[in-house]
Amino acid sequence: MSVLRHIAASTAILLFGLAAPAPAQEKTDFRIAWSIYVGWMPWGYLEDSGIMDKWAEKYGIDVEIVQINDYVESINQYTAGAFDGVSATNMDTLSIPAGSGVDTTALIVGDFSNGNDAVILKGEGGLSDLAGKPVNLVELSVSHYLLARALDSVGLAEADLAGVVNTSDADMIAAFQTDDVEAVVTWNPLVSTILDDPAANKLFDSSDIPGEIIDLMVVNTETLEANPEFGRALVGAWYEVMGLMMAGDEEVLTAMAEASGTDLEGYKAQLASTQMFYDPADAVAFAQGAELPSTMTSVAEFLFDKGILGEGAPSADFIGVAYPDGSTTGDPNNVNFRFDTTYMQMAVDGAL
Repeated sequence: MSVLRHIAASTAILLFGLAAPAPAQEKTDFRIAWSIYVGWMPWGYLEDSGIMDKWAEKYGIDVEIVQINDYVESINQYTAGAFDGVSATNMDTLSIPAGSGVDTTALIVGDFSNGNDAVILKGEGGLSDLAGKPVNLVELSVSHYLLARALDSVGLAEADLAGVVNTSDADMIAAFQTDDVEAVVTWNPLVSTILDDPAANKLFDSSDIPGEIIDLMVVNTETLEANPEFGRALVGAWYEVMGLMMAGDEEVLTAMAEASGTDLEGYKAQLASTQMFYDPADAVAFAQGAELPSTMTSVAEFLFDKGILGEGAPSADFIGVAYPDGSTTGDPNNVNFRFDTTYMQMAVDGAL
């Protein structure tokens, strides 16, 4: 089962007009949303296993973890205030909640795609051979971003293609089998299935741009500031499960595999092309790394180029992004996306 890690431009535009929510208050009941993807399966396990309940009880709160089948809808509902947090990529966080004026914090940096997303040509050739050909993908998605980065690596641009053909992930495998489709960009498990075709030729994947397609748990900044117990409980529960996964607990991994519609070996194969941050120290180091600001600048430029960075955005610097050292990219007077390692560091220090 795949997940549409996808920007819904039209929906996001509707959300830009939302009124700013009232200042967050102290509370005891919280809701987070998640959707099916290899790196986000722990959220379902946290709910089903009772681990989340245990950590929530420790801090005197209640946390409900809700699976939403439509990934974009989960982000839209978070943006509208129906949830206190949501699983999302860095790109979608910047474009939808941050672009809609909802101040959002990356509480947990869970992983980055390290081969799960790929550009695939039918037949022999290289990236330069995409010139003049149509490419099928989910428009305005991480696939679209991956294509842009792949083309740039050989001095091409989208204008050099015959065009981009918007294709649902549900139709991608069947589309590749038709004579009209010459190249596709998609993600696992679709990538693995398509590459079983002898004609499929992988040209570029997310391991060629490591650390750029980042999978997060993001939360409302005001809610987090008013309720630090919420952050402690989420992070504590998450890293308990990360410890089980890092130890290779097959009961845990099998439960996640079955929940995602595959078997243990299939889930392990997806994990192999996902750079999971099982150790919170690795997540902290990544979030504090020198590469993250340049990555987010590239993402902002892509979103601005596609017209989906924010309503009336005058430039790629429209939205400010803050980093753990206090530095920012974009507009420092319009910071709506924050990478904060405070709570992950507590996990490192054994302070949760």
